[in-house]
Amino acid sequence: MRRLLKSIWRVITAPVRLVTWPYRRLRDFINYEPEDTDTAEVFSRAFQEPAVLLDHLEALRKHLFRSIIALAITTGVSFIFAPRILDFLARPIGGLEALQAIEVTESVGAFMRISLLTGFAIALPYIGFELFAFINPGLKRGERVLVVVALPIAFLLFLTGIAFTYFVLLEPALNFLLHFMGINTIPRPSNYVRFVTSLMLWIGLAFEFPLVIYVLAGLGVVRAGSLARGWRYAIVVIAIIAAAATPTVDPVNMSLVMAPMIVLYFVSVVLAAIAQAGRRRRAARTAASEAAS
Repeated sequence: MRRLLKSIWRVITAPVRLVTWPYRRLRDFINYEPEDTDTAEVFSRAFQEPAVLLDHLEALRKHLFRSIIALAITTGVSFIFAPRILDFLARPIGGLEALQAIEVTESVGAFMRISLLTGFAIALPYIGFELFAFINPGLKRGERVLVVVALPIAFLLFLTGIAFTYFVLLEPALNFLLHFMGINTIPRPSNYVRFVTSLMLWIGLAFEFPLVIYVLAGLGVVRAGSLARGWRYAIVVIAIIAAAATPTVDPVNMSLVMAPMIVLYFVSVVLAAIAQAGRRRRAARTAASEAAS
């Protein structure tokens, strides 16, 4: 009789359990706490039981495989929109009519590059999710919440960097390069697309730097004091990155790339200090709760 009543109750409450299933799964996912093991013990266990390391490598292989599949799908979808995207990117120089190809496969190469980078931008949130899924078992609850919140923000910052490059940085850079020394330049599709997409990629990644530093500081990997003391070295590294991101090392284009990156670096120092303060508060609350129990 009890089993019958239990079965009836499960049938009656099935709609409620179905509706609340995502919430319960998310709650269990967030509240999961890994085994507290130090780094030395982890390496020791890996050497004693190589099968544990092989399991991690197998999990990494699966995450990478799914990421590649997602990238292939988004790149395939990008084939449909590549001509429109290329026309949009060519507007600062007057549209596609301003480009002139001198090689048979040059236009095809530009088309493929646009499709691949567009597919990468679309697949970036999913790739970030797969990376998070791989490191998730080793994260504590507060660290897991921090990464979950950071993933969509990272994608938005990447898009912000791309928009900044297109609407602010691209036009003055092209005006300088295409009319240097009074010599008019007719850009080739391959060279123009490589220049524009490389600039967008580097600046888009640079806009994510403050968030990356915030997350790393929240996880205890970096400290705001170390970043503040190393600002001179950071500027040198930024100058090298700016030189690599631009096709020339003229001061105009390097300054256009360096200026936002330097500002973003000092923003990162402030965010690292905020993350450290939050980490100390969480540690103090945890210690107080353990002492009370």
